[in-house]
Amino acid sequence: MDLKKELTQYLIKELKLKEITLETPNNTNLGDFALPCFILSKQRKKSPIDISKDLEVSLKKPKYISNIISNGPYLNFFIDKVYLAKSILEKIIKETNNYGQGKKSKYTVLIESPGPNTNKPLHLGHVRNMLLGSTLANLNKKIGNNTIKVDIVNDRGIHICKSMLAYKKFGSNKKPNKKSDHFVGDFYVLYDKESKKDPNLEKELNQMLIKWESDNKLIRDLWKKMNKWVLDGFKETYKRFDTKIDKTYYESNYYNQGKEIIKKGLKKGIFKKDEFGNIIMDLTKENLDKKVVLRADGTSIYITQDIALADIRYNDFKMDKMIYVVGNEQLYHFKVLFEILKKLNYKFTDNLHHLAYGYISLPEGKMKSREGIVVDADNLANEMHELAKKGILERNKGISKQELEIISEQIAMGALKFFMLKYDPMKDFIYNPKESIKFEGETGPYVQYSAVRIKSILKKSKIKKDNVNYSLLKDPSEERIITLLSNYPQIIRKSALEYKSSILCKYLIDLSKEFNTFYHKCQVIDINNRELTKTRLVLIKAIYYVLEDGLKQLGIKIPSRM
Repeated sequence: MDLKKELTQYLIKELKLKEITLETPNNTNLGDFALPCFILSKQRKKSPIDISKDLEVSLKKPKYISNIISNGPYLNFFIDKVYLAKSILEKIIKETNNYGQGKKSKYTVLIESPGPNTNKPLHLGHVRNMLLGSTLANLNKKIGNNTIKVDIVNDRGIHICKSMLAYKKFGSNKKPNKKSDHFVGDFYVLYDKESKKDPNLEKELNQMLIKWESDNKLIRDLWKKMNKWVLDGFKETYKRFDTKIDKTYYESNYYNQGKEIIKKGLKKGIFKKDEFGNIIMDLTKENLDKKVVLRADGTSIYITQDIALADIRYNDFKMDKMIYVVGNEQLYHFKVLFEILKKLNYKFTDNLHHLAYGYISLPEGKMKSREGIVVDADNLANEMHELAKKGILERNKGISKQELEIISEQIAMGALKFFMLKYDPMKDFIYNPKESIKFEGETGPYVQYSAVRIKSILKKSKIKKDNVNYSLLKDPSEERIITLLSNYPQIIRKSALEYKSSILCKYLIDLSKEFNTFYHKCQVIDINNRELTKTRLVLIKAIYYVLEDGLKQLGIKIPSRM
Protein backbone atom coordinates (compact mmCIF):
# COMPACT_ATOMS: atom_id res chain seq x y z
CA MET A 1 0.00 0.00 0.00
CA ASP A 2 1.65 3.23 -1.16
CA LEU A 3 0.19 5.69 1.32
CA LYS A 4 1.97 8.67 -0.21
CA LYS A 5 0.42 7.86 -3.57
CA GLU A 6 -3.00 7.24 -1.96
CA LEU A 7 -2.89 10.56 -0.09
CA THR A 8 -1.65 12.45 -3.14
CA GLN A 9 -4.55 11.17 -5.26
CA TYR A 10 -7.01 11.93 -2.45
CA LEU A 11 -5.79 15.54 -2.11
CA ILE A 12 -5.79 16.14 -5.87
CA LYS A 13 -9.46 15.14 -5.93
CA GLU A 14 -10.50 17.03 -2.77
CA LEU A 15 -8.59 20.22 -3.57
CA LYS A 16 -9.44 20.11 -7.30
CA LEU A 17 -5.82 20.33 -8.43
CA LYS A 18 -4.06 18.75 -11.41
CA GLU A 19 -1.06 17.73 -9.34
CA ILE A 20 0.57 18.19 -5.95
CA THR A 21 3.88 17.22 -4.39
CA LEU A 22 3.84 15.89 -0.86
CA GLU A 23 6.99 16.36 1.21
CA THR A 24 8.36 14.11 3.94
CA PRO A 25 9.28 16.09 7.08
CA ASN A 26 12.73 15.46 8.53
CA ASN A 27 11.24 15.48 12.02
CA THR A 28 8.67 12.69 12.57
CA ASN A 29 6.97 14.89 15.20
CA LEU A 30 5.82 17.04 12.28
CA GLY A 31 3.99 14.14 10.68
CA ASP A 32 4.63 11.56 7.99
CA PHE A 33 3.73 13.80 5.03
CA ALA A 34 3.44 17.55 4.55
CA LEU A 35 1.48 19.54 1.96
CA PRO A 36 3.03 22.95 1.08
CA CYS A 37 0.02 25.28 0.77
CA PHE A 38 1.78 27.88 -1.40
CA ILE A 39 0.36 26.23 -4.53
CA LEU A 40 -3.19 27.02 -3.31
CA SER A 41 -2.62 30.75 -2.68
CA LYS A 42 -3.49 31.90 -6.18
CA GLN A 43 -6.56 29.67 -6.38
CA ARG A 44 -7.95 30.63 -2.95
CA LYS A 45 -6.58 34.19 -2.79
CA LYS A 46 -5.33 33.66 0.76
CA SER A 47 -1.96 33.32 2.44
CA PRO A 48 -0.53 29.77 2.70
CA ILE A 49 -0.77 30.02 6.52
CA ASP A 50 -4.51 30.84 6.42
CA ILE A 51 -5.13 28.08 3.86
CA SER A 52 -3.34 25.56 6.07
CA LYS A 53 -5.52 26.57 9.07
CA ASP A 54 -8.73 26.30 7.02
CA LEU A 55 -7.83 22.85 5.67
CA GLU A 56 -7.01 21.57 9.15
CA VAL A 57 -10.68 22.09 10.02
CA SER A 58 -12.44 21.41 6.71
CA LEU A 59 -10.50 18.50 5.22
CA LYS A 60 -12.02 15.10 5.93
CA LYS A 61 -9.49 12.54 7.19
CA PRO A 62 -9.03 9.39 5.07
CA LYS A 63 -9.22 6.17 7.12
CA TYR A 64 -5.43 5.74 7.04
CA ILE A 65 -4.74 9.23 8.47
CA SER A 66 -4.99 9.69 12.25
CA ASN A 67 -4.45 13.45 12.39
CA ILE A 68 -4.17 16.56 10.21
CA ILE A 69 -2.40 19.53 11.79
CA SER A 70 -1.66 23.01 10.45
CA ASN A 71 1.94 24.11 10.86
CA GLY A 72 2.56 27.55 9.36
CA PRO A 73 2.25 27.31 5.54
CA TYR A 74 2.28 23.50 5.72
CA LEU A 75 -0.47 20.99 6.38
CA ASN A 76 0.94 17.95 8.16
CA PHE A 77 -0.54 14.45 7.93
CA PHE A 78 -0.03 11.68 10.49
CA ILE A 79 -0.53 8.07 9.40
CA ASP A 80 -2.83 5.92 11.51
CA LYS A 81 -0.25 3.43 12.81
CA VAL A 82 -2.81 0.79 13.78
CA TYR A 83 -4.49 0.94 10.37
CA LEU A 84 -1.12 0.74 8.63
CA ALA A 85 0.04 -2.20 10.79
CA LYS A 86 -3.19 -4.14 10.21
CA SER A 87 -3.37 -3.54 6.45
CA ILE A 88 0.31 -4.23 5.74
CA LEU A 89 0.80 -7.23 8.02
CA GLU A 90 -2.43 -8.94 6.98
CA LYS A 91 -1.58 -8.36 3.33
CA ILE A 92 1.87 -9.93 3.73
CA ILE A 93 0.57 -12.90 5.74
CA LYS A 94 -2.10 -13.51 3.10
CA GLU A 95 0.16 -13.08 0.05
CA THR A 96 3.40 -14.48 1.57
CA ASN A 97 6.04 -14.46 -1.18
CA ASN A 98 3.61 -12.84 -3.63
CA TYR A 99 3.73 -9.62 -1.64
CA GLY A 100 5.06 -6.92 -3.96
CA GLN A 101 4.26 -8.97 -7.07
CA GLY A 102 3.30 -6.76 -10.01
CA LYS A 103 0.43 -7.43 -12.36
CA LYS A 104 1.54 -9.71 -15.18
CA SER A 105 2.03 -7.83 -18.45
CA LYS A 106 3.04 -8.53 -22.03
CA TYR A 107 5.87 -6.00 -21.80
CA THR A 108 8.90 -8.04 -22.86
CA VAL A 109 12.35 -7.40 -21.42
CA LEU A 110 15.37 -9.14 -22.94
CA ILE A 111 18.49 -9.35 -20.76
CA GLU A 112 21.87 -10.34 -22.19
CA SER A 113 24.27 -11.93 -19.70
CA PRO A 114 27.04 -13.05 -19.15
CA GLY A 115 28.59 -13.20 -22.69
CA PRO A 116 31.71 -15.39 -22.17
CA ASN A 117 34.52 -16.39 -24.55
CA THR A 118 35.17 -20.07 -25.19
CA ASN A 119 38.89 -19.90 -24.50
CA LYS A 120 38.93 -19.97 -20.69
CA PRO A 121 36.72 -20.59 -17.65
CA LEU A 122 34.45 -17.93 -16.18
CA HIS A 123 36.23 -15.56 -13.81
CA LEU A 124 35.39 -13.03 -11.10
CA GLY A 125 34.18 -10.43 -13.63
CA HIS A 126 31.79 -12.98 -15.14
CA VAL A 127 30.47 -13.70 -11.65
CA ARG A 128 29.42 -10.06 -11.22
CA ASN A 129 27.88 -10.12 -14.70
CA MET A 130 25.95 -13.34 -14.03
CA LEU A 131 24.63 -12.09 -10.70
CA LEU A 132 23.58 -8.68 -12.03
CA GLY A 133 21.86 -10.31 -15.01
CA SER A 134 20.06 -12.99 -12.99
CA THR A 135 18.89 -10.54 -10.31
CA LEU A 136 17.66 -8.06 -12.91
CA ALA A 137 15.71 -10.87 -14.58
CA ASN A 138 14.18 -11.89 -11.23
CA LEU A 139 13.22 -8.29 -10.41
CA ASN A 140 11.61 -7.75 -13.81
CA LYS A 141 9.57 -10.94 -13.39
CA LYS A 142 8.60 -9.76 -9.91
CA ILE A 143 7.16 -6.47 -11.21
CA GLY A 144 5.22 -8.40 -13.87
CA ASN A 145 7.32 -8.10 -17.02
CA ASN A 146 7.69 -10.95 -19.51
CA THR A 147 11.41 -11.51 -19.00
CA ILE A 148 13.79 -13.45 -21.26
CA LYS A 149 17.44 -14.18 -20.46
CA VAL A 150 19.76 -14.55 -23.45
CA ASP A 151 23.46 -15.29 -23.69
CA ILE A 152 25.98 -14.44 -26.39
CA VAL A 153 28.89 -16.84 -26.59
CA ASN A 154 31.96 -15.41 -28.32
CA ASP A 155 33.19 -18.66 -29.83
CA ARG A 156 35.27 -17.47 -32.79
CA GLY A 157 38.16 -15.12 -33.53
CA ILE A 158 41.86 -14.75 -32.86
CA HIS A 159 41.49 -15.12 -29.06
CA ILE A 160 39.77 -18.50 -29.48
CA CYS A 161 42.56 -19.63 -31.80
CA LYS A 162 45.15 -18.99 -29.07
CA SER A 163 43.97 -21.86 -26.88
CA MET A 164 43.43 -24.01 -30.00
CA LEU A 165 46.97 -23.45 -31.31
CA ALA A 166 48.55 -24.12 -27.91
CA TYR A 167 46.58 -27.37 -27.60
CA LYS A 168 47.47 -28.39 -31.17
CA LYS A 169 51.19 -27.83 -30.55
CA PHE A 170 51.54 -28.88 -26.91
CA GLY A 171 48.38 -30.79 -25.95
CA SER A 172 49.32 -34.19 -27.44
CA ASN A 173 45.61 -34.91 -28.07
CA LYS A 174 45.02 -35.23 -24.34
CA LYS A 175 41.49 -35.31 -22.98
CA PRO A 176 40.50 -33.05 -20.07
CA ASN A 177 41.91 -34.27 -16.76
CA LYS A 178 40.07 -31.54 -14.80
CA LYS A 179 36.93 -29.47 -15.26
CA SER A 180 36.91 -29.12 -19.04
CA ASP A 181 36.76 -25.29 -19.33
CA HIS A 182 39.73 -25.03 -16.95
CA PHE A 183 41.59 -27.54 -19.12
CA VAL A 184 41.13 -25.31 -22.19
CA GLY A 185 41.97 -22.19 -20.18
CA ASP A 186 45.36 -23.65 -19.28
CA PHE A 187 46.25 -23.69 -22.99
CA TYR A 188 45.15 -20.07 -23.39
CA VAL A 189 47.63 -19.12 -20.66
CA LEU A 190 50.25 -21.43 -22.22
CA TYR A 191 49.97 -19.65 -25.57
CA ASP A 192 50.80 -16.31 -23.95
CA LYS A 193 53.90 -17.80 -22.29
CA GLU A 194 55.13 -19.60 -25.41
CA SER A 195 54.50 -16.65 -27.76
CA LYS A 196 56.93 -14.56 -25.70
CA LYS A 197 59.59 -17.16 -26.44
CA ASP A 198 58.67 -17.78 -30.09
CA PRO A 199 57.50 -14.77 -32.21
CA ASN A 200 56.60 -17.13 -35.08
CA LEU A 201 53.61 -18.37 -33.10
CA GLU A 202 51.71 -15.20 -34.02
CA LYS A 203 52.04 -16.03 -37.73
CA GLU A 204 50.75 -19.54 -37.07
CA LEU A 205 47.90 -18.05 -35.09
CA ASN A 206 46.82 -15.81 -37.98
CA GLN A 207 47.08 -18.73 -40.40
CA MET A 208 44.84 -20.80 -38.11
CA LEU A 209 42.22 -18.04 -38.11
CA ILE A 210 42.30 -17.84 -41.91
CA LYS A 211 41.85 -21.61 -42.10
CA TRP A 212 38.92 -21.41 -39.69
CA GLU A 213 37.32 -18.64 -41.78
CA SER A 214 37.77 -20.78 -44.91
CA ASP A 215 36.09 -23.74 -43.18
CA ASN A 216 39.16 -25.98 -43.02
CA LYS A 217 37.88 -29.35 -41.74
CA LEU A 218 40.79 -30.18 -39.39
CA ILE A 219 40.72 -26.75 -37.77
CA ARG A 220 36.94 -26.75 -37.53
CA ASP A 221 36.94 -30.21 -35.91
CA LEU A 222 39.49 -29.07 -33.35
CA TRP A 223 37.42 -25.93 -32.72
CA LYS A 224 34.22 -27.94 -32.21
CA LYS A 225 35.93 -30.31 -29.78
CA MET A 226 37.49 -27.58 -27.64
CA ASN A 227 34.37 -25.41 -27.76
CA LYS A 228 32.31 -28.30 -26.42
CA TRP A 229 34.76 -28.79 -23.56
CA VAL A 230 34.40 -25.16 -22.55
CA LEU A 231 30.62 -25.04 -22.97
CA ASP A 232 30.21 -28.19 -20.86
CA GLY A 233 32.24 -26.50 -18.13
CA PHE A 234 30.15 -23.31 -18.40
CA LYS A 235 26.95 -25.31 -17.85
CA GLU A 236 28.24 -26.56 -14.50
CA THR A 237 29.22 -23.05 -13.39
CA TYR A 238 25.93 -21.54 -14.57
CA LYS A 239 24.04 -24.15 -12.57
CA ARG A 240 26.02 -23.45 -9.41
CA PHE A 241 25.41 -19.71 -9.70
CA ASP A 242 21.74 -20.27 -10.58
CA THR A 243 22.16 -18.64 -13.99
CA LYS A 244 19.31 -19.73 -16.26
CA ILE A 245 19.48 -18.96 -19.97
CA ASP A 246 16.39 -19.03 -22.20
CA LYS A 247 18.29 -18.79 -25.48
CA THR A 248 21.99 -18.84 -26.35
CA TYR A 249 23.38 -17.11 -29.43
CA TYR A 250 26.76 -18.16 -30.83
CA GLU A 251 28.89 -15.62 -32.65
CA SER A 252 30.00 -18.28 -35.14
CA ASN A 253 26.40 -18.69 -36.35
CA TYR A 254 25.66 -15.09 -37.27
CA TYR A 255 28.90 -13.13 -37.71
CA ASN A 256 28.46 -13.03 -41.48
CA GLN A 257 24.89 -11.67 -41.29
CA GLY A 258 26.13 -8.30 -40.09
CA LYS A 259 28.07 -7.88 -43.33
CA GLU A 260 24.86 -8.06 -45.37
CA ILE A 261 23.19 -5.39 -43.24
CA ILE A 262 26.20 -3.11 -43.70
CA LYS A 263 26.30 -3.64 -47.47
CA LYS A 264 22.59 -2.83 -47.80
CA GLY A 265 23.09 0.26 -45.64
CA LEU A 266 25.96 1.33 -47.92
CA LYS A 267 23.70 1.16 -50.98
CA LYS A 268 21.09 3.29 -49.19
CA GLY A 269 23.71 5.89 -48.25
CA ILE A 270 23.46 5.21 -44.50
CA PHE A 271 27.12 4.17 -44.51
CA LYS A 272 29.98 5.33 -46.72
CA LYS A 273 33.53 4.31 -47.58
CA ASP A 274 36.61 6.09 -46.28
CA GLU A 275 39.84 6.70 -48.20
CA PHE A 276 41.12 3.25 -47.17
CA GLY A 277 38.09 1.35 -48.45
CA ASN A 278 36.61 0.68 -44.99
CA ILE A 279 32.84 1.07 -44.64
CA ILE A 280 32.15 3.63 -41.92
CA MET A 281 29.39 5.49 -40.10
CA ASP A 282 30.15 9.17 -39.50
CA LEU A 283 28.92 9.99 -35.99
CA THR A 284 30.92 13.18 -35.43
CA LYS A 285 27.69 15.24 -35.23
CA GLU A 286 26.67 13.01 -32.31
CA ASN A 287 30.02 13.81 -30.58
CA LEU A 288 31.29 10.33 -31.39
CA ASP A 289 33.75 9.34 -34.13
CA LYS A 290 33.86 7.90 -37.63
CA LYS A 291 33.24 4.29 -36.81
CA VAL A 292 34.46 1.49 -39.06
CA VAL A 293 31.67 -1.10 -39.35
CA LEU A 294 33.28 -3.32 -42.00
CA ARG A 295 36.96 -3.49 -42.86
CA ALA A 296 38.23 -2.91 -46.39
CA ASP A 297 39.19 -6.59 -46.65
CA GLY A 298 35.57 -7.55 -45.93
CA THR A 299 36.14 -8.85 -42.39
CA SER A 300 33.69 -7.93 -39.64
CA ILE A 301 34.36 -6.46 -36.21
CA TYR A 302 32.41 -6.66 -32.96
CA ILE A 303 30.01 -3.86 -33.84
CA THR A 304 29.18 -5.54 -37.18
CA GLN A 305 28.10 -8.63 -35.30
CA ASP A 306 26.23 -6.69 -32.60
CA ILE A 307 24.14 -4.92 -35.27
CA ALA A 308 23.16 -8.29 -36.74
CA LEU A 309 22.42 -9.80 -33.33
CA ALA A 310 20.11 -6.94 -32.32
CA ASP A 311 18.13 -7.48 -35.53
CA ILE A 312 18.00 -11.28 -35.00
CA ARG A 313 16.82 -10.93 -31.41
CA TYR A 314 14.07 -8.50 -32.33
CA ASN A 315 12.83 -10.90 -34.97
CA ASP A 316 12.93 -13.71 -32.39
CA PHE A 317 11.20 -11.96 -29.48
CA LYS A 318 9.81 -8.53 -30.51
CA MET A 319 11.13 -7.23 -27.19
CA ASP A 320 10.05 -3.87 -25.76
CA LYS A 321 13.36 -3.39 -23.93
CA MET A 322 16.83 -4.84 -24.41
CA ILE A 323 19.36 -4.69 -21.56
CA TYR A 324 23.02 -5.48 -22.22
CA VAL A 325 24.91 -6.44 -19.04
CA VAL A 326 28.49 -5.62 -20.05
CA GLY A 327 31.46 -4.05 -18.23
CA ASN A 328 31.91 -0.28 -18.26
CA GLU A 329 34.98 -0.54 -20.50
CA GLN A 330 32.42 -0.95 -23.31
CA LEU A 331 30.48 2.26 -22.58
CA TYR A 332 31.67 3.92 -25.80
CA HIS A 333 31.00 0.80 -27.87
CA PHE A 334 27.34 0.76 -26.83
CA LYS A 335 26.86 4.49 -27.41
CA VAL A 336 28.07 3.93 -30.97
CA LEU A 337 26.02 0.75 -31.43
CA PHE A 338 22.79 2.39 -30.28
CA GLU A 339 23.35 5.40 -32.57
CA ILE A 340 24.01 3.15 -35.57
CA LEU A 341 20.86 1.11 -34.86
CA LYS A 342 18.89 4.38 -34.76
CA LYS A 343 20.33 5.41 -38.13
CA LEU A 344 19.22 2.04 -39.50
CA ASN A 345 15.67 2.87 -38.31
CA TYR A 346 15.13 -0.21 -36.16
CA LYS A 347 11.86 -0.05 -34.16
CA PHE A 348 13.44 -1.04 -30.85
CA THR A 349 16.21 1.57 -30.62
CA ASP A 350 14.52 3.84 -28.05
CA ASN A 351 14.48 1.04 -25.49
CA LEU A 352 18.07 -0.17 -25.47
CA HIS A 353 20.04 0.04 -22.24
CA HIS A 354 23.64 -0.79 -21.40
CA LEU A 355 23.85 -1.92 -17.77
CA ALA A 356 27.52 -1.13 -17.28
CA TYR A 357 29.36 -2.35 -14.22
CA GLY A 358 32.69 -1.54 -12.63
CA TYR A 359 35.86 -3.49 -12.10
CA ILE A 360 36.41 -5.98 -9.29
CA SER A 361 39.90 -6.33 -7.92
CA LEU A 362 41.30 -8.57 -5.24
CA PRO A 363 43.23 -7.69 -2.11
CA GLU A 364 46.27 -8.92 -4.09
CA GLY A 365 45.60 -6.61 -7.08
CA LYS A 366 44.17 -6.78 -10.60
CA MET A 367 43.44 -9.90 -12.64
CA LYS A 368 45.16 -10.79 -15.93
CA SER A 369 43.55 -13.70 -17.80
CA ARG A 370 46.37 -14.25 -20.28
CA GLU A 371 48.94 -14.60 -17.53
CA GLY A 372 46.74 -16.85 -15.42
CA ILE A 373 46.55 -14.28 -12.60
CA VAL A 374 42.80 -14.55 -12.25
CA VAL A 375 40.20 -15.82 -9.83
CA ASP A 376 38.11 -18.44 -11.60
CA ALA A 377 34.42 -18.48 -10.66
CA ASP A 378 34.60 -22.16 -9.69
CA ASN A 379 37.70 -21.78 -7.52
CA LEU A 380 36.19 -18.75 -5.79
CA ALA A 381 32.96 -20.64 -5.06
CA ASN A 382 35.00 -23.57 -3.70
CA GLU A 383 37.01 -21.26 -1.45
CA MET A 384 33.82 -19.68 -0.10
CA HIS A 385 32.34 -23.13 0.48
CA GLU A 386 35.34 -24.17 2.59
CA LEU A 387 35.24 -20.92 4.59
CA ALA A 388 31.54 -21.48 5.31
CA LYS A 389 32.11 -25.12 6.25
CA LYS A 390 34.81 -24.18 8.75
CA GLY A 391 32.50 -21.66 10.46
CA ILE A 392 29.56 -24.09 10.61
CA LEU A 393 31.66 -26.85 12.18
CA GLU A 394 32.77 -24.45 14.91
CA ARG A 395 29.12 -23.73 15.80
CA ASN A 396 27.48 -27.11 15.06
CA LYS A 397 29.57 -30.04 16.28
CA GLY A 398 27.08 -32.84 15.59
CA ILE A 399 25.96 -31.82 12.11
CA SER A 400 25.72 -34.57 9.46
CA LYS A 401 28.02 -34.49 6.43
CA GLN A 402 25.08 -34.11 4.05
CA GLU A 403 23.56 -31.17 5.93
CA LEU A 404 27.00 -29.62 6.34
CA GLU A 405 27.55 -29.60 2.56
CA ILE A 406 24.10 -28.16 1.83
CA ILE A 407 24.30 -25.39 4.43
CA SER A 408 27.92 -24.55 3.55
CA GLU A 409 26.94 -24.03 -0.09
CA GLN A 410 23.93 -21.88 0.83
CA ILE A 411 25.96 -19.64 3.14
CA ALA A 412 28.92 -19.48 0.75
CA MET A 413 26.81 -18.50 -2.25
CA GLY A 414 24.73 -16.14 -0.12
CA ALA A 415 27.89 -14.37 1.02
CA LEU A 416 29.37 -14.20 -2.47
CA LYS A 417 26.19 -13.04 -4.20
CA PHE A 418 25.22 -10.42 -1.63
CA PHE A 419 28.70 -8.89 -1.54
CA MET A 420 28.74 -8.58 -5.34
CA LEU A 421 25.22 -7.17 -5.56
CA LYS A 422 25.30 -4.68 -2.68
CA TYR A 423 27.41 -2.20 -4.64
CA ASP A 424 26.08 0.22 -7.22
CA PRO A 425 26.80 -1.53 -10.57
CA MET A 426 29.15 1.23 -11.75
CA LYS A 427 31.24 1.14 -8.58
CA ASP A 428 34.65 -0.56 -8.56
CA PHE A 429 35.37 -2.56 -5.42
CA ILE A 430 37.73 -5.06 -3.84
CA TYR A 431 36.26 -8.49 -3.24
CA ASN A 432 37.35 -9.87 0.11
CA PRO A 433 36.06 -13.44 0.72
CA LYS A 434 36.62 -13.39 4.50
CA GLU A 435 34.84 -10.07 4.90
CA SER A 436 31.88 -11.18 2.76
CA ILE A 437 31.14 -14.26 4.89
CA LYS A 438 30.99 -12.50 8.26
CA PHE A 439 27.77 -12.81 10.26
CA GLU A 440 27.77 -9.12 11.14
CA GLY A 441 27.85 -6.01 8.98
CA GLU A 442 26.37 -5.56 5.52
CA THR A 443 26.66 -9.17 4.42
CA GLY A 444 24.49 -11.94 3.02
CA PRO A 445 25.03 -14.20 6.06
CA TYR A 446 23.79 -11.37 8.32
CA VAL A 447 20.47 -11.25 6.44
CA GLN A 448 20.31 -15.06 6.24
CA TYR A 449 20.96 -15.33 9.99
CA SER A 450 18.15 -12.84 10.74
CA ALA A 451 15.74 -15.01 8.72
CA VAL A 452 16.98 -18.22 10.39
CA ARG A 453 16.48 -16.66 13.82
CA ILE A 454 12.87 -15.70 12.98
CA LYS A 455 12.17 -19.17 11.60
CA SER A 456 13.45 -20.70 14.83
CA ILE A 457 11.18 -18.48 16.97
CA LEU A 458 8.13 -19.30 14.84
CA LYS A 459 8.91 -23.01 15.02
CA LYS A 460 9.05 -22.94 18.83
CA SER A 461 5.76 -21.04 19.13
CA LYS A 462 2.53 -23.03 19.51
CA ILE A 463 0.25 -20.00 19.92
CA LYS A 464 -2.53 -19.52 17.36
CA LYS A 465 -2.20 -16.15 15.67
CA ASP A 466 -5.92 -15.24 15.37
CA ASN A 467 -7.71 -12.11 16.63
CA VAL A 468 -4.53 -10.04 16.56
CA ASN A 469 -4.56 -6.67 18.34
CA TYR A 470 -2.38 -4.41 16.16
CA SER A 471 -2.71 -1.47 18.56
CA LEU A 472 -0.20 -3.27 20.81
CA LEU A 473 2.65 -2.60 18.36
CA LYS A 474 3.69 0.66 19.98
CA ASP A 475 7.45 0.33 20.30
CA PRO A 476 9.36 2.67 17.90
CA SER A 477 11.25 -0.33 16.47
CA GLU A 478 7.93 -2.05 15.68
CA GLU A 479 6.63 1.07 13.95
CA ARG A 480 9.83 1.41 11.93
CA ILE A 481 9.57 -2.26 10.87
CA ILE A 482 5.98 -1.77 9.65
CA THR A 483 7.02 1.27 7.65
CA LEU A 484 9.88 -0.70 6.11
CA LEU A 485 7.55 -3.60 5.26
CA SER A 486 5.12 -1.20 3.61
CA ASN A 487 7.95 0.08 1.39
CA TYR A 488 8.94 -3.34 -0.01
CA PRO A 489 6.86 -3.23 -3.24
CA GLN A 490 8.31 0.21 -4.09
CA ILE A 491 11.83 -1.02 -3.33
CA ILE A 492 11.38 -3.96 -5.72
CA ARG A 493 10.06 -1.69 -8.45
CA LYS A 494 12.78 0.91 -7.91
CA SER A 495 15.51 -1.77 -8.02
CA ALA A 496 14.14 -3.16 -11.28
CA LEU A 497 13.55 0.13 -13.08
CA GLU A 498 16.85 1.69 -12.00
CA TYR A 499 18.78 -1.55 -12.75
CA LYS A 500 20.23 -1.57 -9.22
CA SER A 501 20.23 -4.67 -7.04
CA SER A 502 22.11 -2.48 -4.52
CA ILE A 503 18.81 -0.78 -3.61
CA LEU A 504 17.27 -4.11 -2.61
CA CYS A 505 20.43 -5.18 -0.73
CA LYS A 506 20.42 -2.00 1.35
CA TYR A 507 16.73 -2.51 2.12
CA LEU A 508 17.32 -6.09 3.33
CA ILE A 509 20.17 -4.92 5.57
CA ASP A 510 17.99 -2.13 7.01
CA LEU A 511 15.12 -4.56 7.67
CA SER A 512 17.47 -7.09 9.26
CA LYS A 513 19.04 -4.41 11.48
CA GLU A 514 15.61 -3.19 12.55
CA PHE A 515 14.49 -6.73 13.35
CA ASN A 516 17.60 -7.34 15.48
CA THR A 517 17.07 -4.03 17.31
CA PHE A 518 13.48 -5.09 18.00
CA TYR A 519 14.53 -8.63 19.00
CA HIS A 520 17.05 -7.44 21.60
CA LYS A 521 14.68 -4.80 22.96
CA CYS A 522 11.29 -6.54 22.90
CA GLN A 523 10.34 -9.99 24.13
CA VAL A 524 8.58 -11.83 21.32
CA ILE A 525 7.21 -14.81 23.26
CA ASP A 526 5.84 -13.73 26.64
CA ILE A 527 3.87 -16.48 28.41
CA ASN A 528 2.30 -13.81 30.66
CA ASN A 529 0.99 -11.77 27.72
CA ARG A 530 -0.45 -14.05 25.06
CA GLU A 531 -2.16 -11.19 23.18
CA LEU A 532 1.08 -9.27 22.69
CA THR A 533 2.90 -12.51 21.80
CA LYS A 534 0.35 -13.29 19.05
CA THR A 535 0.77 -9.81 17.58
CA ARG A 536 4.56 -9.92 17.62
CA LEU A 537 4.59 -13.38 16.05
CA VAL A 538 2.55 -11.99 13.15
CA LEU A 539 5.04 -9.11 12.87
CA ILE A 540 8.12 -11.35 12.67
CA LYS A 541 6.37 -13.77 10.32
CA ALA A 542 5.77 -10.86 7.94
CA ILE A 543 9.45 -9.88 8.26
CA TYR A 544 10.44 -13.46 7.40
CA TYR A 545 8.32 -13.54 4.24
CA VAL A 546 9.82 -10.26 3.02
CA LEU A 547 13.40 -11.32 3.83
CA GLU A 548 12.82 -14.66 2.14
CA ASP A 549 11.40 -13.07 -1.02
CA GLY A 550 14.04 -10.34 -1.13
CA LEU A 551 16.84 -12.90 -0.88
CA LYS A 552 15.10 -15.00 -3.55
CA GLN A 553 15.35 -12.05 -5.98
CA LEU A 554 19.11 -12.06 -5.33
CA GLY A 555 19.30 -15.83 -5.87
CA ILE A 556 20.05 -16.50 -2.18
CA LYS A 557 18.54 -19.33 -0.11
CA ILE A 558 17.87 -19.40 3.61
CA PRO A 559 19.68 -22.28 5.39
CA SER A 560 17.93 -24.52 7.91
CA ARG A 561 20.44 -23.39 10.54
CA MET A 562 23.68 -21.40 10.78
